[in-house]
Amino acid sequence: MFWPKFTISPAILKNIGAIESARALIDNAPLVPEWENQFREDAAIRAVHFGTHIEGNDLSLNQAKKVIEGEKIAGRPRDIQEVLNYRQVLDYINNFQRRKTDGIDYNKNEIKKIHRLTSQKILEENQCGKYRRQKVVIKDSATGHVRFIPPLPIEVSYQINEFFVWLNNTEAKSIHPILRAGISHYEVVRIHPFVDGNGRVARAFATLVLFKEGYNIKNFFSLEEYYDKDAAAYYQALQSVSITNDLTDWLEYFTHGLSIELAKVKDKIESLSLDSSLKGKLGKQIILSPRQVKLVRFMKENKFLLMGQAKKILPMVSDDTVLRDFRELIKKGIVVREGKTRGVRYKLVQ
Repeated sequence: MFWPKFTISPAILKNIGAIESARALIDNAPLVPEWENQFREDAAIRAVHFGTHIEGNDLSLNQAKKVIEGEKIAGRPRDIQEVLNYRQVLDYINNFQRRKTDGIDYNKNEIKKIHRLTSQKILEENQCGKYRRQKVVIKDSATGHVRFIPPLPIEVSYQINEFFVWLNNTEAKSIHPILRAGISHYEVVRIHPFVDGNGRVARAFATLVLFKEGYNIKNFFSLEEYYDKDAAAYYQALQSVSITNDLTDWLEYFTHGLSIELAKVKDKIESLSLDSSLKGKLGKQIILSPRQVKLVRFMKENKFLLMGQAKKILPMVSDDTVLRDFRELIKKGIVVREGKTRGVRYKLVQ
């Protein structure tokens, strides 16, 4: 029986802790519907664009957004179709999540459906949602070197069956959902069950696992941008498993990516909450820079802020820039300065 080998390393524990913290804040954030819709649509657009761009799609983020919104653009027909297809994949995952009411179980039709949506009007009809019947070799597009050789076609159906037996196994369900999603991502990539589109299918199926097991997190996140930002690191993390026969390094990479994505979402939500709080206090909308948000957030959580503390909050920023931020916050009526020279401290206006 298939059973993945990995260790719950300190890095994985740290990443999952950060994910759980961000998840709690995001799930309980009192956002107005307009903001929630914007967050979801932004995540979907980024998932579609970066999820296809990493596979060689030439459309820009703005072009992908226009395609999703129904506008006509100049571009390769295949690129446009890939964007349309991947948006349908995300819609399928979201709809599936909403209508799921019984226990958490998976079947092969789900992964075949994801591939069918991914590849429609791109592959031949008899290849959409069908396991490959030919050998494939995965090469590095830059060097031409063989990255890895997936299982033979005759082994695909058997190995997929083994994977789904594990995924639905009671003991396997005790593994943290984030790790189950990461393992699913890798295993689909490794088996490479389809003739094309396996990367998109793997990423989408991992998202499906997260969503079905309670980690949809309001549909506010997208891992694809993290992968595409450093594709070499993404592929290297996947390849590390074949070298060591151990998924630990890959799961560290996977959980780190999700923690980074959710941290960005968390920061946006906290910034909105901060803006709303200041607007209610000052009677007008206040626009703060990301640096100023960090300073004000610290002052909300503590009685005051010293210059030394500010330098730790903004370690890569010069003293002059930090002082300039404080002067702007004072000018906007948000912060007051107390004391002189080394004893200077900054507080929020009461």
